[in-house]
Amino acid sequence: MARVTVEDCIEKVPNRFELVLLAAQRARNISRGEEIEVDRDNDKNPVVALREIAEERLELAGLEADLIKSLSRAPEPEPAEEEVMDIIATDENIFGIMEVQEEALPEASAEDLSPDDIEAAIAAELGGKR
Repeated sequence: MARVTVEDCIEKVPNRFELVLLAAQRARNISRGEEIEVDRDNDKNPVVALREIAEERLELAGLEADLIKSLSRAPEPEPAEEEVMDIIATDENIFGIMEVQEEALPEASAEDLSPDDIEAAIAAELGGKR
């Protein structure tokens, strides 16, 4: 078979939408390294998949099972790149290898401070302006 047409495949898989899904799944399987069942003849993977379907070289039930499996499982998370790792807030990224010790802060309550002291502390936090 020098050329494959959709009409050749429709005889084997009557639904055109199902044919497209099966051929696409087979082309992905070929791209992943599965053995092809026909001579490649310089054809790309989708054409090879259609030729295999037209020549009935495939078990369509197995191909359909592969398709369902690929559509039903959740995608695996992509590995984080080095640039992204710098953004992630972890102790190692923030502090490096050094040990971090918490310092005890003196306890102060509002009762210990006068209203003028509180206003001065707020003003100092806001940049010295009242």
